[in-house]
Amino acid sequence: MLFCFSCENESINKYVATPSKLSIPKLFEDNILAPIIPVDNPQTIEGVALGKKLFFDSILSVNNTQACADCHAPENAFTDSDRFSDGVDGILGNRNSMPLFNLAWNYDEKFFWDGNTFSLEHQAFVPVTDPIEMKSTWTEVEQKLEQHPEYPLLFEKAFGTSKIDSTLVTKAIAQFERTLISANSKFDRFLLGEGELTPQELNGFNVFMDETKGDCFHCHGSDKNPLWTDNIFHNNGLDETFTDLGLGAVTGDPADNGKFKSPSLRNLAFTAPYMHDGRFTTIEDVINHYSEGLKNSSTIDPLMKKVAQGGVGLSDKDKVDLKAFLLSLSDHDFVKNN
Repeated sequence: MLFCFSCENESINKYVATPSKLSIPKLFEDNILAPIIPVDNPQTIEGVALGKKLFFDSILSVNNTQACADCHAPENAFTDSDRFSDGVDGILGNRNSMPLFNLAWNYDEKFFWDGNTFSLEHQAFVPVTDPIEMKSTWTEVEQKLEQHPEYPLLFEKAFGTSKIDSTLVTKAIAQFERTLISANSKFDRFLLGEGELTPQELNGFNVFMDETKGDCFHCHGSDKNPLWTDNIFHNNGLDETFTDLGLGAVTGDPADNGKFKSPSLRNLAFTAPYMHDGRFTTIEDVINHYSEGLKNSSTIDPLMKKVAQGGVGLSDKDKVDLKAFLLSLSDHDFVKNN
């Protein structure tokens, strides 16, 4: 669509693609604020389609062998089932790929485990030039896209120009990523009055919410927070000393050493392994960490109240029930429909 605005001697042509509103789940509308949509990157049908094509295309990598989806696979809720992902040269990173869903509700807009990148658009910018990921340059990527038989027309439809640059590439990818919305788990349906939980799942939820038992809700939210994360950075007692400083390496503040973003508890059935470095292969491992495996350090979060005892000390039954509840947060439709 082309609009023409005239002002005496000045004529400005502005292309506007087809607007496309996010499909916002009822639980999100009822419990949290509106999604973050930048004014300079509104959601459009053409932009989302272009972003999806780019996300799954290995053209963004230096040797055309790796796409975003290789480390963020739909069947794994857009993460990697390997502990560490390998880049184009087979070199492994040192952190587990974060899953990608409900990103439009990350209100501080700090992305990655250590919050080193602001905005979803910039997050999409980083892997292309990372030397152990796609290892390309934006100049090379832009040239390949402009010489491609399809992409110039797709950029024309999405942004009104066939002149391709990194800003438009990352805007398109960010538009697609904002459509990755997960809100149809068994627990979601229970909250909407559309399904029931088992007694085991209900007790697991009570363990999760009980400050004398699991005490999980401070960092991961409750039935009033459908994101199931506070999107804040915490030291959750993984280590006594740190080889990876996490947020501390970003802020330069020693008080932030060992702090990493709380991940969402949605889709745990698909996102193993767990923690920023993928050290835990099962949900049982994670529960055991908080139950009896906490390690003290100078920056441990005050919310880890029972660190002196090694953890919250759950009974075997409560552990089993807590796992059942956590699995009820998994959205099977989400991993099938993307």
